[in-house]
Amino acid sequence: MGAENKPQEIANDVVVSLAYTLTVDGEVLDEAGDADAIQFLQGHSNIIPGLERQLAGLKVGATKTVIVSAEEGYGPVDEDAFDEVVLEDFPAGVVPEVDMELEMKDEDGNEMYGRVVEVGEEAVVMDFNHPLAGKELEFKIKVVALRAPTGEELAHGHVHDHGHHH
Repeated sequence: MGAENKPQEIANDVVVSLAYTLTVDGEVLDEAGDADAIQFLQGHSNIIPGLERQLAGLKVGATKTVIVSAEEGYGPVDEDAFDEVVLEDFPAGVVPEVDMELEMKDEDGNEMYGRVVEVGEEAVVMDFNHPLAGKELEFKIKVVALRAPTGEELAHGHVHDHGHHH
């Protein structure tokens, strides 16, 4: 690929390598440095919308602090995502405690992550919201690299090198 084909700034259909630190409620929850930067295809909803929207036009080396509201991050807390689970539905040997996070399957066999909110004698109340639902997210970001996507990446709408998940 010649230099003339190398994107100079973040725009739709550009593969972005992004280093970041995610802070929520004053606590660092996740970070990736230059060496383990995340890669995504801009404009294809590979990352949360509130972050993606604020990256357009940034160049390699640019740094920025981006505040993402709950609505543009993982959404507001959904009261319907709280559910009672009877104790006999828990795996053998698991004693639920408040704030314990568990991976469970619903009736259709889909994996769900939940957090125990309340423990009763016969059932527990689980919160199946994303752990960051209802939270404001602060990203300190740095644009590490930009490149044009391959035809296959563009067709599939996501990056295909290391860390590829379907």
